[in-house]
Amino acid sequence: MAQRRLAVLSSHLLQTDPVLPSATHRRAGPVEPLDLASTSSCCAGGGDAGRGEEKGCVFCRIIRDESPAFKLYEDDVCICILDSNPLILGHSLIIPKSHFPSLKATPPPVVAAMCSKIPFLSSCIMKATQCDSFNLLVNNGSAAGQVIFHTHLHIIPRKAGDELWRSESCRRHPIESNQEIAHLVNSIRHLVSSSSSHQ
Repeated sequence: MAQRRLAVLSSHLLQTDPVLPSATHRRAGPVEPLDLASTSSCCAGGGDAGRGEEKGCVFCRIIRDESPAFKLYEDDVCICILDSNPLILGHSLIIPKSHFPSLKATPPPVVAAMCSKIPFLSSCIMKATQCDSFNLLVNNGSAAGQVIFHTHLHIIPRKAGDELWRSESCRRHPIESNQEIAHLVNSIRHLVSSSSSHQ
């Protein structure tokens, strides 16, 4: 488990001397200079901004232009960068400029702004990687594999037969109507109903 978390963490870090993708992934012709990092500063007032977590956060350092990254997009709310240790070429991250440690701590307008960019960014990423599909992934919490506690969304371009996920070869079983499922459904409905009245 520790090795897996280290691998996930290293996927978000970039060497101080970034290199271009290998020659097998380059197109013929001259290579244009790359804009490596955001030029904006990490906004204060995020979920844990008062506690100083953003000072050591790798994503906040990228946003403040203190660490390099391959920046693909930037607006007032978020940036999109290439994952520096991708699962597949084109694996990208959408990151809010304000520091929020989890999806739950991220205000709905920020989540909405990030999500509104998914169709545009995923389309660009798929075209550039010659893919026709993508996975959208959020690791939220330690048990889900989150190791950088700054909300981010993964866009992972996919090609038929790439066999990226082991789970894709696993057989899924239909859900059964039983007491355990009825209890689960009722519990979730109750929580949704009681939470909706407080929003």
